[in-house]
Amino acid sequence: MASSSMSSSSSWTAKQNKAFEKALAVFDKDTPDRWYNVAKAVGGKTAEEVKRHYELLVQDVKYIESGQVPFPNYRTTGGNSYGSTADEEKRMRNIKL
Repeated sequence: MASSSMSSSSSWTAKQNKAFEKALAVFDKDTPDRWYNVAKAVGGKTAEEVKRHYELLVQDVKYIESGQVPFPNYRTTGGNSYGSTADEEKRMRNIKL
């Protein structure tokens, strides 16, 4: 779900996504002109574009938290720091976004 819903007619660079994440931490929901400020911090995006990007992110998080996004089929090598694939799935379920 994440890859399909996050793509849009205007693509986002890794740098813009990182700036978006940082701006969301600075400009919370109570900030006046939040989306204008986030767009300014991101650069090259309008307030409407960053607001839509946020709405898609929230939708993706809901899909993940509801279990509608399957876990990737990781190959176990025995040498990872997380243990088995089952251990990784259990750990990921406990992460709150």
